[in-house]
Amino acid sequence: MAVGCLVAGAVTVKLASAFTLAWTHSVERIEWQEDWRASEAGLVLAEERVQGSGAGMEPPPDAVLEGDFYVSHPNRPPLREILLRRSGATADWRVCFDGGCHVMGDLLPPDADPVTLTVCD
Repeated sequence: MAVGCLVAGAVTVKLASAFTLAWTHSVERIEWQEDWRASEAGLVLAEERVQGSGAGMEPPPDAVLEGDFYVSHPNRPPLREILLRRSGATADWRVCFDGGCHVMGDLLPPDADPVTLTVCD
């Protein structure tokens, strides 16, 4: 079964077949969440949620307001990998899987940059 993995240098952290990637915009302080699924074809974006708009964090045109978040279900082809950068000037990425959420610095060395999100077995 394919699972998502975080890779930073020689360190690999297996996540799960379904996981959430979340972050807070550095200027607008707007929460963004993406639900991903690892498949044989790659990483599939199942749902994205954004708490508001501003400074390039606009909800997609088809998004529907559900509670505090605009929710959409994009139809994009699977991605082979996603490159995550960590500047240290903003809050770290958050990764949720198997019923818990973790700051990326709890899973990988705090100074690991870049981090690749990919599919592994």
